[in-house]
Amino acid sequence: MQQTNPEEHVKKSFSEVIKESFKELKETFIAFVKAPRALWGVNIPYIIEGLVYFGILTILGKFGSENVDLIDTQSSLVYSFVTGGITFSMLLFGGFSDKLGVRNSLLLAFVGMLIGRVLISLSGTLPLSNGLWSPMFFSMIGGLFVMVMFYGLYQPAAYAGVKRYTTPQTAAMGYAVIYGLMNLGAFLSGFISSFTRQTFESSFPPNGLTAVFWVYVGLTGISLIITASLLSKKNDQDAVVSIKAETNQPPENEVKQEKLKINNLPLIIYALITLGLFLLSGFGFNNPANFFFSFNLLGLAVNIDFFFVLSLVAFVLAVIEFLRKRPEHPFRDKRFAFFIFMLIPVQTLFAHNWLTIPYYLDRAFKGSVVSEYFEIFSNLNPILVFILAPIVAGLTSKANVYKMMIYGTIVMSVPTFLLTVGPNMYLFLLYVLIMTIGESMWQPRFLQWIAEVAPKNMTGLYMGVGQFPWFLTKVLTGFYSGWVLTQYCPKDVDPSKMNTEFMWLLYGLIAITSPIGLILAKKWMMKGFKLKDGE
Repeated sequence: MQQTNPEEHVKKSFSEVIKESFKELKETFIAFVKAPRALWGVNIPYIIEGLVYFGILTILGKFGSENVDLIDTQSSLVYSFVTGGITFSMLLFGGFSDKLGVRNSLLLAFVGMLIGRVLISLSGTLPLSNGLWSPMFFSMIGGLFVMVMFYGLYQPAAYAGVKRYTTPQTAAMGYAVIYGLMNLGAFLSGFISSFTRQTFESSFPPNGLTAVFWVYVGLTGISLIITASLLSKKNDQDAVVSIKAETNQPPENEVKQEKLKINNLPLIIYALITLGLFLLSGFGFNNPANFFFSFNLLGLAVNIDFFFVLSLVAFVLAVIEFLRKRPEHPFRDKRFAFFIFMLIPVQTLFAHNWLTIPYYLDRAFKGSVVSEYFEIFSNLNPILVFILAPIVAGLTSKANVYKMMIYGTIVMSVPTFLLTVGPNMYLFLLYVLIMTIGESMWQPRFLQWIAEVAPKNMTGLYMGVGQFPWFLTKVLTGFYSGWVLTQYCPKDVDPSKMNTEFMWLLYGLIAITSPIGLILAKKWMMKGFKLKDGE
């Protein structure tokens, strides 16, 4: 049992916790204002990029459905390609930021994302035919592919910039600032998107969404200019010299570590084969080259998608290839693997923030202010996270980590059942509020748990691997969310004839399996785990 300071256990009143939380917000803002100019060159564009990225996610489904003329299942797979592709792209290109440097990586990333977003905007501007596999579809997908590829370089470079321009004492504050600014940008996107879409609806038919994409192109260009000016070579070197002087760090060339080199080419090949086979399948894209094996089993008609089955086999081979060359990989730790994969069901609610909620608000609330300004209502969660996260952290700072994971996932998943009553603005707002409180309870503790269960000198590896289920969540949720929308919240159908109540019941039942699983496995998970604070 660890020794602790008795003062740490002095209980504080709710008002004291609230004051301390807002004091932390104030200090965060002051730290941002006083930060080196080089860090400004990372943080300011990060606000804009949070606005642009989450703004695109909010309207991408509606654009695919109404402009490109995709069905919901196809639009949801596009979402999976974008969100899951970014995580995969970070694995492939994240290391390049170490070679290129923070400044060059960010500039290159913004140039690439600018090109990608221009292609997306052109898909809705040029007189191109629409539909699946049409010129408009390929222009949009081509732009998204370029954007995804360079976003995989951008985010690791941004976090590397925070590390480069902060001291060990200010690093936590630096990461808190950049996370908060991303959420702030995401919230602002709703206002910009709603105003632009409605203002230019007649100029960019049928719904003004193309005008929103062009605004995001302009904002990306502004981010590029700000990065180039604030994150100049001089500002970069001045910040590094200042940090080194403050922390007495040795010259970079004096500290070198040899890394084990692993040939990832077979893994990349397996991954590309998996993607290729999936695209050949009939899962959403209706590929004419695909074929099914049909037979009867115990009186039931069974249809097996040939290429989809092959894609699953290729995926399994990719996982085997990945683990085969990594004997000390965290996935070989059964408790760790169970824990992070058990969180996938509740994490689907994050993915539904862009896979389902924009459609739901636009269609089920048709004719109301909620539908008219669906972008704003879709992005209430980020601003609530920005405000509530430090307050909840203050209230629960002494709580046991695993218990907080259970309580947090319960609080996050249970309000989903409020939406089973039917479309109601007040119940939706209550759902967002309670869900966000739950998110603020368990999400920060997720990384804390990983750090505490990681073996010595393997914390970084465990932290990185802990994000893999989030990649799977984004991909897998996109596989079925479009079909569910088609069945229970379809396009161009009177809201009274929809069945969104069952849709949210289904999603609530999926999400609630996370806390149930954590509760059932508590004894096994806690066996041999050294709790803190004597709990």
